[in-house]
Amino acid sequence: MREGMRIAMWSGPRNISTAMMRAWENREDTAVIDEPFYAHYLVETGVNHPGRDDVIAAQENDAAKVATTLTGPIPGGKTIWYQKHMTQHMLPGMPLNWLDRVTNCFLIRDPERVAASFTIQRPDAAAWELGFEQQARLFDHVCDRLGHAPPVIDAADVLKDPRGILGTLCVRLGIPFTDRMLHWPPGPRASDGVWAPHWYAAVERSTGFAPYRSHSDKLTAFQQRLADQCRPHYEKLATFLLAPALS
Repeated sequence: MREGMRIAMWSGPRNISTAMMRAWENREDTAVIDEPFYAHYLVETGVNHPGRDDVIAAQENDAAKVATTLTGPIPGGKTIWYQKHMTQHMLPGMPLNWLDRVTNCFLIRDPERVAASFTIQRPDAAAWELGFEQQARLFDHVCDRLGHAPPVIDAADVLKDPRGILGTLCVRLGIPFTDRMLHWPPGPRASDGVWAPHWYAAVERSTGFAPYRSHSDKLTAFQQRLADQCRPHYEKLATFLLAPALS
């Protein structure tokens, strides 16, 4: 295993990104950080999210300084630093050169499910807020620098077979898989962002990944338009999905 691995996991909102962060934090060798560009995003866009002022007060607002931190020493003397990122936080014009110093992975979810969930809190959301376009842009950037596709996993696949998908991801990253990634104690974490009271109730009750459930909810016309706008970006990344190697 490479020493000092920094894993940047790029996800859109209303995915299983926080549960994924729990899985990695439950490893003994891993530190985590929760959405480090959130405050910068709120300052630059003016978007009115729950707890906006608290987020801005709690985090570094300068994106360049955040990037320097993310490529610096790993906290707590750990050998792995799992960085939970929201793709919509990466605004046009933000520098991406720091991505060359981290190991980039991509977590995707069906856009219809994202649109249905996200619009509960943001009923007038624009498609860009769902992060699919930015995710595709980041994916292209990483592909161009690597010369091949980075790891891509789908939330549905993780829920159907968490051991298989996480095991495959660990193999791809060159690190050992551990069953500690499949279960964790319930409750909040000191590593959670200050926005946790607004968004993390379900994950705080969880002790592992929720069982996969198919969805048949009918979307509104507005939600469907959002999903349709995002689908080409989702399908582009879905072409490169990892298949489970462990059972």
